[in-house]
Amino acid sequence: MPSIEANKCDWLPTGEEALASMLAAIDAAKNSIRLEMYIVTDCPLALRFLAALISARQRGVQVRILMDAGGSFALAASFWDSLRAAGGEVRVFNPLTLKRFNIRNHRKLVVCDDRVAFIGGFNISTEYDGDGVTRGWCDLGMRIEGLLAAPLAATFDGMFQNAELQHKRFPRLRRLNSKRVVASTEAQILLSGPGRGRSPIKHALQEDLAHAKNVQIVMAYFLPTWRMRRDLTRVARRGGAVQFILAGKSDVRVSQLAGQSLYRKFLKAGVGIFEYQPQILHAKLIIVDDVVYVGSANLDQRGLNINYELLVRFESKVMVAQAREIFASALKHSKPVELTEWRKSRTLWMKLKQRFAYWLLVRFDTYVARRQWKNLPD
Repeated sequence: MPSIEANKCDWLPTGEEALASMLAAIDAAKNSIRLEMYIVTDCPLALRFLAALISARQRGVQVRILMDAGGSFALAASFWDSLRAAGGEVRVFNPLTLKRFNIRNHRKLVVCDDRVAFIGGFNISTEYDGDGVTRGWCDLGMRIEGLLAAPLAATFDGMFQNAELQHKRFPRLRRLNSKRVVASTEAQILLSGPGRGRSPIKHALQEDLAHAKNVQIVMAYFLPTWRMRRDLTRVARRGGAVQFILAGKSDVRVSQLAGQSLYRKFLKAGVGIFEYQPQILHAKLIIVDDVVYVGSANLDQRGLNINYELLVRFESKVMVAQAREIFASALKHSKPVELTEWRKSRTLWMKLKQRFAYWLLVRFDTYVARRQWKNLPD
């Protein structure tokens, strides 16, 4: 299995760097391109990707596209017609119906020639194409060149084959493909999805937090489970350093409100909370001592329990040092949340909004997803 030494991993701390690097890899591809996105919108950036993918097909490269029906609902089906005409394959994950609209594929992955892979939070839409400070959303990704690309490609193939979300009859078989770990000594691909069974992402974090001393998290949508909240506060209460950079500006206001309902307990436990100010925060980064996680999953109910997600967990002091530099850079643009001021700022109306948002995302959204999962056709 792959190790860090068998892979060259480069952080992509801005959208313009990540998207440009993806396009360069597509232009250089000789055999195959797999592209999996939650959101694709009809914009100049998407047209650049379309042109690059058509060009790849014209030189004989196999091209497969998988996009989520919910995330990309505004994109016309005809957008990909020219790619299909060139021989490319395009599938839409879980076509929208009232019976199963809540189950989504939130993964973002590009793999070229089973050799170069891209993971992170970036989608193909104009708002991601910037530096995260002066323009464009603040996001984060990684370019991986080496042996890890092939197993990442295999995870794409599984999702591509299951795009219609037709599951095997028995629940035990249903969960085998959506919740698993592709493991090696220093890097693990954590695959998570809906349904029964333990989430590899939650399990790995639980194990890492059990004896953690230094935790830094950058998270766009932050609404961790009760158990994860307990584990994080325990780190702080036993003298460890715990810091969160969360969204000062968010594209999903209800998520921001729900997350803010948890601030008081975290602050009382000694957790440092900072809100990113210049742009909308969309990054996902988790650092626990000498371990770092990067990928598509947020630490909220959807990321941990409902969506199909992909994280890669690295055990590397070098990569952790680089990740902490990224955290420090984001911290310079973030405003600290102080417990006394936070208490004063929370009016009764604000508390009610935050509690309702919490109920909506933790209780109602989860209930609907579970019901829809149980009723999936065999």
